[in-house]
Amino acid sequence: MAVVACPQCGKKNRVPKARAGVPQCAVCHAPLPWLVDAAEDEFDEVVGSASLPVLVDVWAPWCAPCKVMEPLIQEVARNLAGRIKVVKVNADDAPRLSDRFGVRGIPTMLLLDQGRVVDRRVGALPREALRQWVDQAIARAAA
Repeated sequence: MAVVACPQCGKKNRVPKARAGVPQCAVCHAPLPWLVDAAEDEFDEVVGSASLPVLVDVWAPWCAPCKVMEPLIQEVARNLAGRIKVVKVNADDAPRLSDRFGVRGIPTMLLLDQGRVVDRRVGALPREALRQWVDQAIARAAA
């Protein structure tokens, strides 16, 4: 369970890692950013229960480009609240997931829709390129 401040009213809300639907503020009912960490043993539940497209960020704590991407990934979660779920996976702690998705470099970002990989990007991206890629991947997922 994560605690997230509502971008509209500032009220702190608890947001579960796994559930269907879109998390909303308990006070103003605005969509909340959905950014969670997932361990290898809970990944399928966290991603599989999502009714939204899921941006999976595969990263590592020692990775400099991953650190550069962190605030940009958070920004995507905030700006696309109600349209996307962001799941962060530490590659060092989840080698089977890295194998499963063919991760060969980090950061790797995967856009999943109903558990299916719609698109992927490897390496750090500038803010505008990340947002454009996510918007296009969400559009492909909806098609």
